[in-house]
Amino acid sequence: MKPVQKLTITEVALRDGSHAINHQYTLEQVISVAKALDDANVPYIEVSHGDGLAGSSLQYGLSRTNEMELIEAAVSVCATSQIGVLLLPGVGTIQQLNEAAKLGVGMARIATHVTEADISAQHIARSKELGLVTVGFLMMSHMAPVETLVEQAKLMESYGADTVYVVDSAGALLPFQVEERIRALKQSLSAHIGFHGHNNLSLAMANTLAAIQEGATWIDGSVRCLGAGAGNTQTEVLVAVLEKLGIETGVDVYKLMDLAEEIVAPILQKPQEITKGSLVLGYAGVYSSFLLHAQRAALKFGLDARDILIELGRRKAVGGQEDMIMNVAAELAKSNYPLSSV
Repeated sequence: MKPVQKLTITEVALRDGSHAINHQYTLEQVISVAKALDDANVPYIEVSHGDGLAGSSLQYGLSRTNEMELIEAAVSVCATSQIGVLLLPGVGTIQQLNEAAKLGVGMARIATHVTEADISAQHIARSKELGLVTVGFLMMSHMAPVETLVEQAKLMESYGADTVYVVDSAGALLPFQVEERIRALKQSLSAHIGFHGHNNLSLAMANTLAAIQEGATWIDGSVRCLGAGAGNTQTEVLVAVLEKLGIETGVDVYKLMDLAEEIVAPILQKPQEITKGSLVLGYAGVYSSFLLHAQRAALKFGLDARDILIELGRRKAVGGQEDMIMNVAAELAKSNYPLSSV
């Protein structure tokens, strides 16, 4: 592996992991996880609804606890770690960003579909005005050619983003595809480059290492793999692998192991593994948070969730179109869609 400068790790279990538990985090759970991550010296901890600020809704899933209360609680127990939030323009607003900043967050990640960076301009600009570390988050990065990804990343950089991420929201990218995307951004941007992976094809770790090899220095992980679909790159495993490679993170791997085993594992409603549903997410290139929605729709209409996800992939559904899932399921049920379509 090429020589690598120190990496910055962002832990996403308290945001992306919200998808896996139907957005049912309690204050006590967030406090215990955030405190342990802070003790392990994880630089950034993302806390919000799985779909970002103001994501709690019938469409995306209702939160058990108001996210601003979760954010405030996480900030209160962290001595060194910075709390970050995710914001999807059109879901969250400047108002929620301002409120989160008042609570003491240190980072805002502004997320758009990979071809829609232009809608992030005011949110990135406001984040910078608030003095936050500001990240552009290009979701579903597998859905655009490399040239388009570069164009969109340049827009986010021009708006003021300190870091721009390649986000494999569906867990659909292969390592060589990650390499070419990160390499192109590295050659075209002055901003830091980040990578966020999902494990739907069992490639989150391989893709993360490929990203690092090509120059990504901001990397996401999720303790115990707690995230949408089959989860994200597993943070405690990632830190252990990086130590074996001689790459500095500053994170205490023993403390992460203890956190994963003793605190996060009991939160999991079921083990994070590659099931037939999460595998189809990566195979079809569908947003990882669609899985539970598709499973509920399948039960309602007597379908195979895989057929729903494959059809969503055919229609190139993207994050924010969760309302399509029930409609697609109803159409498939009405048309006697074959269950052997995978």
